[in-house]
Amino acid sequence: MNDSDTKDSLSPANETSDLEKSEERRSNHDRDQNHGSDNLRAVDNGSSVDFSLKGVLRLGVESRGILPVPFDQRVDPHFSKTFFIWLSANCNILSFSAGTLGPLAFGLGLRDTFLTILFFNLLCCALPGYLATWGPKLGLRQMCQARYSFGLYGAIIPSVLNLTTMMGFLILNCILGGSTLASVSNGNLSWTVGIVIVAVLSLIISFCGYQVINWYERVAWFPVLIVYLIALGVSGHHLHEAPPPATPATAGTILSFASTLAGFVLTYSPLMSDYTCYLRADVSSWKVFFYTYLGLLVPVVIIQTLGAAFACALPAVPAWSTAYDSDGGGNVGGLLLSILEPAGTNFGKFLTVILALSVTANTSPTIYSCCLSFQVFVPWAVRVPRYIFAGLIFAIATPISIVGAHKFYTTLINFTGIIGYWASCFGAIVLTEHIIFRHLSFPSYDLTHWNDARNLPPGIAALSACIIAVGGIVVVCMDQVWFVGPVAKRIGGDLGFEVAFFATGLVYLPLRWLEKRVFGR
Repeated sequence: MNDSDTKDSLSPANETSDLEKSEERRSNHDRDQNHGSDNLRAVDNGSSVDFSLKGVLRLGVESRGILPVPFDQRVDPHFSKTFFIWLSANCNILSFSAGTLGPLAFGLGLRDTFLTILFFNLLCCALPGYLATWGPKLGLRQMCQARYSFGLYGAIIPSVLNLTTMMGFLILNCILGGSTLASVSNGNLSWTVGIVIVAVLSLIISFCGYQVINWYERVAWFPVLIVYLIALGVSGHHLHEAPPPATPATAGTILSFASTLAGFVLTYSPLMSDYTCYLRADVSSWKVFFYTYLGLLVPVVIIQTLGAAFACALPAVPAWSTAYDSDGGGNVGGLLLSILEPAGTNFGKFLTVILALSVTANTSPTIYSCCLSFQVFVPWAVRVPRYIFAGLIFAIATPISIVGAHKFYTTLINFTGIIGYWASCFGAIVLTEHIIFRHLSFPSYDLTHWNDARNLPPGIAALSACIIAVGGIVVVCMDQVWFVGPVAKRIGGDLGFEVAFFATGLVYLPLRWLEKRVFGR
C-alpha cells in the first residue's frame, strides 16, 4: 500500500496544489453542491433533457455511474465511514443465518464452528480490505479498475459474474427479511408482501446514491446490535444446553463450511472501491485498509458466531425447533421471533421487525453496486443515470425473490459455496497485475485510457488464466451438491476457493508476460 502514488492522469498538469485547494471544499454542504452541479451538467449535455430528471438531481440524488471521479472531487476526508458501511452491511440476519450453517448444515459443534468462522474470516477479509485502498488513488469503481488487467471487453465477464453474485445476495436478503416480517404478523402478512416491503425500502435508499447510503450505514448497525444483546439477555441461558455434535468434525466438513464463509466475504472484493472513490487521494492507505478490514471482520465474526451458538442449542429448546421448522423448515425469522419472545410478546415482535429491516443495510449498497456492474456489462449504458438501473434491478430481483421464497436455506448453501471460486480468481488476477506487473504503482494506471480498448490490455491473459485454473485445477477440488471432484472426494471437503486463488495467479504470470511482449500493453 504505497501512499506516495497519488498522481491522477485525469487531473491537469499543475495538480500538485490541488490537495491544498481541496481544503476549501471539504464541508459536506459544498461537496454535495459540487456533485449536484456535475450531475446537472451531465444531463444538460445529453440529447434530451427531462425536467423531472433535473428535479431529481437537484434533490442531491447521485447520477454518476462508472465515470471516473476527477481528482478535484475526491475531497472526502472521512475515511472512517468505510468502517461503518461494512459494519452495518454485515450486522444483519443474513450473517446470523450464515453462522447457523455450521451446526445445521455441516454438523459442526460450536467450538469448531467458531474457530472456522474466526480464522477463515481473518484471512478472507484481507483481500476486500486491500482493494478498498485503490478507490482514493484512482477514483475508479472496482469493475473499471479490472479493465487494466481484463481489458475493456474482457472485464464484461467479471462484471456479469459480479452482477449475478450481487443479485443473488439481494434475493437472499429480500427473502430473509420478508419471511421474518411475515413471521411477526401471525399470518396477516404473506412472505410476498414482506419481500416487497424490504425491496422497496432498499430501492429508496440505493436510489439516492453514495451520500445517503453512507449516512444510513453510519446509524443502521446500532439498533441491530441492541436487539442481539437483548436476545442474549433473554435467551442466552439456553446456550449452555446445546448437545454435543452427533459426529466429530472432520477436515472435509470444516473446509466445506469455510468455502461457504469465503463466498460470503470474498465476493465483496469486486465492489470495494465503489465506496472509497470519493475519498481524498492523499488519505492513508493503511487507515483505509484497517477501517475497512475491521468493518468487515468484526460484525461477520460476532454475528455469525451468535447464529452458530443459537443453532447449536436449537435441538434442546422445543419452541425454537418448532419455530425454525415452520413454513417448510429453515425459518430463521421464526427462530429469531421465538428467541426474542421472552422479552414480551409485542416487544419481541418489534425487535424482530428491526432485525427483518436490518437487511436493507446490505441490500441498499448491493443495488448500488449492481447498477455500476450493469454499466460495465453494457458499455454504452455509461450515459444512462445510475439510478435508472436501480429501478431495473428492483424489477428483476423482487419477482425472483417471491418465486424462490421457500427455498432459502438450500439456495444459501449452494450459492455461497460456489461464488467464492470466481471471486478468488478475480482477486488473484488484479493483485498479480498490481504487484508484479505494475510494481504497486498507481501512476502506472493511465486513467485517460479507462474506457479505451486500444490502450487497455487485451484481457486474453486474464481470461485464459481463469479458464485454465478453473477448468483444469479448481474443478477437481470442488465439493458441491451437483459435482464432487476427485480431490474433494478424497479429503471429504471443498478446497476450491483456496486453489482458485493460487492457481489463477500462477497461470496469469507467464500469460501476462507473453501478452505484454506481443501487444505492448
